[in-house]
Amino acid sequence: MKTYDIEIQRLKSAKHAHGLIELGVDILVQPRPARDEQVTSCLSLPVDDARTLLILLKQQLAELDKLQPRSRRSGRC
Repeated sequence: MKTYDIEIQRLKSAKHAHGLIELGVDILVQPRPARDEQVTSCLSLPVDDARTLLILLKQQLAELDKLQPRSRRSGRC
């Protein structure tokens, strides 16, 4: 399995379409040497960008919730 270090350098945009949330970002992706104890990729971003990402995701999810019928908004199926 290939692993990577992914560094978000800048958040550009967030939008949703067809059930997906797309984020526009400038990123740096570098291969990480494989180790037995670590088989996952790593995403790192500054605290300010993490806060911005959280705000953008909340906004996009709120917009998606508005599109759902009222009976599905409560989280009960």
